[in-house]
Amino acid sequence: MTMMKKLLASAVASALMVGGAQAEISNNTVKIGYLADMSGTYRDLAGPNGLKALEMAVKDYGGKVNGAKIEVVSADDRNSPDTSSSTVRRWVENEDVDLVAGMVASSVSIAVSKILEENDRLGIISGSAASSITNEHCTPNHIHYVYDTYPLANGTASAVVKEGGKSWYMLTADYAFGHSLESDVRAVVEANGGEVVGAVRHPFPTQDFSSFILQAQASGADVVGLANAGADTTNAITTASEFGLTQSGQTLAALLLFLTDVHALGAETAQGIQLTTGWYWDMNDETRKWSDRFMEETGVRPTMVHAGIYSSTLHYLNSIAAAGSDDAQAVRKQMMDTPINDMFAKNGKIRVDGRMVHDMYLAEVKTPAESESDWDLYKILRTIPADEAYRPLSESKCKLVNM
Repeated sequence: MTMMKKLLASAVASALMVGGAQAEISNNTVKIGYLADMSGTYRDLAGPNGLKALEMAVKDYGGKVNGAKIEVVSADDRNSPDTSSSTVRRWVENEDVDLVAGMVASSVSIAVSKILEENDRLGIISGSAASSITNEHCTPNHIHYVYDTYPLANGTASAVVKEGGKSWYMLTADYAFGHSLESDVRAVVEANGGEVVGAVRHPFPTQDFSSFILQAQASGADVVGLANAGADTTNAITTASEFGLTQSGQTLAALLLFLTDVHALGAETAQGIQLTTGWYWDMNDETRKWSDRFMEETGVRPTMVHAGIYSSTLHYLNSIAAAGSDDAQAVRKQMMDTPINDMFAKNGKIRVDGRMVHDMYLAEVKTPAESESDWDLYKILRTIPADEAYRPLSESKCKLVNM
């Protein structure tokens, strides 16, 4: 289906709904495919517990929308764009999947979003970080929900530079996410009067960070920035601790650190690290109440990705109900037109480029003395308002802006 035909179909569907007619849900079933790293580097931050969060949302919704049954299928993406593309093509062409949710590795999300656009199905990306997903790689068929590299850089990197970390050395995962994060960090560091004096890119994933940490130490930079995630980040931090990087006077900036990473490291190792997050389980009564339910189901506290998957699934189902259709363009429009106010975000808004903008938070890992339990790990230093956190549309390269 060409883009013109898609837009025409969406316009016709909208006209029908305005006129009082309700479009039917295809096959009387709404089918959601959950795609994520279920066994590798990114397993803990999304993985099986992300599927549990999605299933919680479906159950809380009642298992049906407008009388249509909600079905969930899942697959391990193995952090492979090829594997993921094959899975999603089968889902949308043979199994009538309406929505692909989850998605962590940015290379996977970029590959999958192209297939969704070709088939006019919808994707909600909750785990990936590359800001390019709603910039040069935007499509009218996907939404980027939880966070991206732009606020990570503007939050953590700008804070560290302002505290005196003027010279940086970047240790970067060698794929789309790492490249995007390094680029955004470089821009923020330089805009604040700092300098990136060097960088090294490591394979994804990497077990042994010894040589990379040695290069970072030899650079003499004030700050060693980690543009990676998941097990790569925890391995790098552990190696840096073993090599005495911070004891020698350098600052370690983990630019994407998840609650599960900090829990694995422990407050003794991670204390004092500043990070930017889109959500924290212990922020208020509403977040704690949902997190208690999640912990009963999984045995762990949720990451911002788990919370985002739950929130975005409910927002999707509510939008199907309001639109009276599971047509991708009708649902996406409804999602854009409806503010998000739930346990994840207040006054969240999906822009024309597909970016869901909401407040972000600068946090610091507590010391062991400050932490009252295993998961009592963050103190929120400040709120980064949504309008400040994300790339402004005036700087966007997205083809959907100003159409």
